[in-house]
Amino acid sequence: MAKIMRKGRIGEVVRTNQDKTAIVEMIWKQRHRLYHKQMRRVARFYVHDPENQCRLGDTVRIEETRPISKTKHWRLMEILERKQVADVRPIDLESDVALEITQPRILAAEARAEAAESAEEAVDPEAEEPEEEAVGSEAEEPEEEAVEEEPEPEEEAADEPDATEEAPEADAPDEQEEEK
Repeated sequence: MAKIMRKGRIGEVVRTNQDKTAIVEMIWKQRHRLYHKQMRRVARFYVHDPENQCRLGDTVRIEETRPISKTKHWRLMEILERKQVADVRPIDLESDVALEITQPRILAAEARAEAAESAEEAVDPEAEEPEEEAVGSEAEEPEEEAVEEEPEPEEEAADEPDATEEAPEADAPDEQEEEK
């Protein structure tokens, strides 16, 4: 093919997984013939990159050439613009985002708990004084009840002599047997 007739394209590198091969995408818009709506068109080219110079996101100029393999009919002419793309796997992003999402929530929850504790401490000294008065009046009543409860064990002691009286009752049946 004559060099004059070779097609040239400018596109963006979307894949570089294969050795000596890059996949370049060229995107353009085209109006639909009947509906006149803009349509996005995409063409993908397998490009021969002998030195593996291409990186993801680079803007490159490619040129048509003789068939190098079954699908590779383009070669890399020059890299027009280098684009820096983070070399991070999606799973790494998810774990980082999970930490960024949960960490502030945990810190906020701890801050709320500390604020609640400090608020309780500020409120408690004022609340304790009236409660102490109320508790003091209630405390006197249980003491009175305790005094009332003390005689009950004495009554139990009085029940013990009844147990001694039961012993003679046990003798009473013996007497009944003797009378027979």
